[in-house]
Amino acid sequence: MKTKRWVIADPAEARVRALSEEGGYAPLAAAVLVARGIDTPEAAADYLSCDTSGLYDPFLLADMDKAVAVIRGAIARGEHIVVYGDYDVDGVTATCTLVDYLRSCGAACEYYIPNRLREGYGLSRAAMEELYEKGTRLLITVDSGITADEEIAVARELGMQVVITDHHECHDALPAADAVVDYKRSDCTYPFDSLAGVGVAFKLICALEGNAETVLERYADLVALGTVADVMPITGENRIIVAAGLKKMAATGNVGLEMLLREAGMKHKRLTSSTISFVLAPRINAAGRMGRAELAAELFLTHDPVRAQALAAQLCEQNKLRQNEENQILTQALARLRKEYNPLEDKIIVLAEKGWHHGVIGIVCSRLCDRYGCPVVLISLDEDGTGKGSGRSVGGFNLFDALTSCEDLLERYGGHALAAGLTVDADKVDALRERLRAYAEAHVTMAELVPQLHIDCMVRPEWLTEENIEALNVLEPYGMRNVEPVFCMKDMVAEDITPISSDRHVRMMLVKDGVRFSAIWFGTGAGGLGFVEGNYVDAAFHLEINEFRGRRTVQLTLCDAQLSDCEHLADQKLLNVYNTYMADGPLTAREARLLLPDRKDLVAVWRHIVCRAEDGRLSVPDGALSRRVAWESRRDINIGKLFVCLDVFSESGLISYHFKEGMLNILLKPYEGKADISGSVVLATLQSMAG
Repeated sequence: MKTKRWVIADPAEARVRALSEEGGYAPLAAAVLVARGIDTPEAAADYLSCDTSGLYDPFLLADMDKAVAVIRGAIARGEHIVVYGDYDVDGVTATCTLVDYLRSCGAACEYYIPNRLREGYGLSRAAMEELYEKGTRLLITVDSGITADEEIAVARELGMQVVITDHHECHDALPAADAVVDYKRSDCTYPFDSLAGVGVAFKLICALEGNAETVLERYADLVALGTVADVMPITGENRIIVAAGLKKMAATGNVGLEMLLREAGMKHKRLTSSTISFVLAPRINAAGRMGRAELAAELFLTHDPVRAQALAAQLCEQNKLRQNEENQILTQALARLRKEYNPLEDKIIVLAEKGWHHGVIGIVCSRLCDRYGCPVVLISLDEDGTGKGSGRSVGGFNLFDALTSCEDLLERYGGHALAAGLTVDADKVDALRERLRAYAEAHVTMAELVPQLHIDCMVRPEWLTEENIEALNVLEPYGMRNVEPVFCMKDMVAEDITPISSDRHVRMMLVKDGVRFSAIWFGTGAGGLGFVEGNYVDAAFHLEINEFRGRRTVQLTLCDAQLSDCEHLADQKLLNVYNTYMADGPLTAREARLLLPDRKDLVAVWRHIVCRAEDGRLSVPDGALSRRVAWESRRDINIGKLFVCLDVFSESGLISYHFKEGMLNILLKPYEGKADISGSVVLATLQSMAG
């Protein structure tokens, strides 16, 4: 995991105190609001409001009146209506919400969700022809259709009316549909610009029903599910929808959603946006990724509890299959990157392989992007010579622009700055890789690829009371543009570091000013830490109250933890001695002894490197290796002595090493027989200085 750059806000204490006193907010909540630029009681009340009176008139959306007229006419005439959706959570929930409502109005309504693996995203000519042949006379798109000019034209020529509802970017010229409802139209003045696809479908239902509160009460759970899963900003109308949805989800009337909550073990637990993001959404998305989106759609539309339970179980099984595929691809990709990735030079990763699952490579892209801190494109090569790819990026690199620069090599592509998809001929993959590398080299620096962690404020131990932490609930629901608060404390002593779940996560005790805090770090094992027990660390974390066997305690859920400045200062003093030695400067006998390893020190360092290197490579935070070896061997191995050991091994042709972005990267070199370091000039020189 690449070292993160912390950006710590410093909310003015006077403003925090005033907001707390005038607005009645607890100090921690007030500090977060002020850190985010919300520093008056009026602004805070407006920002945090979840009142349904904040929902806008749906007829403020361009063409909404036309859409309502077309749909009401089709229902009155008894025409066959099809809702054309998408295979992700947003598309599935939008489809099911609209289909359920239209059926309740007496409409003859079915749905069509394209198969991700066979058809890909969006409308197709073949689908238009098939739907018309089956009697469809009104097609309503949800979460799709805004750029499907050709397919919409085909539908109209065949004799279908078409209503488009979407939330994606538009071209200047809109498709020739009977109505186009998308707030991103250049002529649309709708006051809120961040509805999900299911949010636009919700507004359509509100317009048809004539009562937004009634519709919200009926469908808030599904609309919230799609909104959070599509990573939409949880502000404005979305905040109202998601707050109502989470409340309704706890006692949902949707049989399928209830069974999914039960199957996922969440039925009687507190539901938050994180429940959607990390528990429900992956299970629903898995169906689409594995080419079985119809399972999720049927789940939310069925009224049969027995069938719903079976479908929920199938979704969970599809998610396990997805996880297996994902782990296989990740393992293969990591094996290749250990051999092919150059951390000093590579600003983008582009890998292609036969047999990688089309629906899963996007998730693997995200994991690799997080791990290496650079844009990643993975391409699955089919037997017919076609490559279908997915890409993910970081804040400093616009992936869509990068692909646009290579459009002459691509069959098709689409997406945005941080995520994209593409189709390319297999024989053009090498050229695409080189062009993307050249683009990255010209358009982004290594410094711009360093991920940032935004922290709301520094805290002191005495602030972290149960009352203060529980008062943070006023900020919920969390999500895009209203993320869960991140706090930090510096100079905490790390104690009792315990790996859990086969070292996939780690639990530890952090101590500050004599106060002990239980902390857990998900996704990072003890082997990935840049520190060991006894070190001073700076910790960035979310706050929660942990309840176990009736006992409530404050828990820090770590976002990041790094060595404190005092540790770096101690290292720097030793590095100054080491650098003086490397520059052939004079050392006192005491200084030389600080750097001089004995045979047991050399063995301890060598064993650690050999045991933990993968494919001959080892990458660790630059201040971590000496601490890890010292902790394991119980020997006095400081950072200066470590580098002397590395120099001895390098001098003997056993390794090479370099630094990049706060990481020490070691490459084991092939050798035969027993390594001989007896002739080391580095050791001999230090020994002579040490006296």
